[in-house]
Amino acid sequence: MKNCLKFTFDSGQTALAIRVNQQAELPNALEQIGLSNSRPVLVVVGGASNISEADFLRIQRLFVEVLAPIAETLGTYVVDGGTDAGVMRLMGAARTQIDASFALVGVTPERKVALPNELKAADLTPLEPNHTHFVLVPGSDWGDESPWISEVATVLASGAPSLTVLLNGGEVTFKDAFSSINTGRLVLAIAGSGRTADILASALVGKVTDDRAQELAKSGKLQYIDLIDIEKGVDNLGEIIKGLLSTKE
Repeated sequence: MKNCLKFTFDSGQTALAIRVNQQAELPNALEQIGLSNSRPVLVVVGGASNISEADFLRIQRLFVEVLAPIAETLGTYVVDGGTDAGVMRLMGAARTQIDASFALVGVTPERKVALPNELKAADLTPLEPNHTHFVLVPGSDWGDESPWISEVATVLASGAPSLTVLLNGGEVTFKDAFSSINTGRLVLAIAGSGRTADILASALVGKVTDDRAQELAKSGKLQYIDLIDIEKGVDNLGEIIKGLLSTKE
């Protein structure tokens, strides 16, 4: 298939990629790059801005000690935005740190990213080199990939459980949350990670007036866990997330 690519990063790591133009192409496109078996899917969205060093270390622990090990244990697909920034960088680094083998799939608008082995324009964002697969989608603005991330997760799950974990994040993260919830996927906001995640968690306890957050809270598909719970017990937090990924809606 002419839209299939193989990326080689400066680190020597490689990833398979494919270009798509319409969501109807996704089942065949994902199969073309070896992603065809139904299995649980973990979607990770958000950012990592304007947080304290202590909270960043807690978030890092969440990836290294909870999310990446769960993905490896359950054999899940992990889907995110694929760029070398924020939670996507943390997910890639955690996968490599624990020497995991799960598929890590980045879904990103091709016009916004610098592809390996191509001339890199200053306004383009590099891809995260620890990802195993990339789906390059149409779009010239951040946020154009949001519905694609959700649809890729739906196609990959193919009836298996799926969960979106939302940390920190800005305006695009609201779009990510709506995209997940509109497809029936539970969104788990990590309270204490800042910005959008905290707004959503506050909405769930009636302490925010943001209309978007209130709408998401009323959906019945939004829950939260406090980041401080990582200090209280990584094992307990891991069991909660594992349970959500093991139960069909």
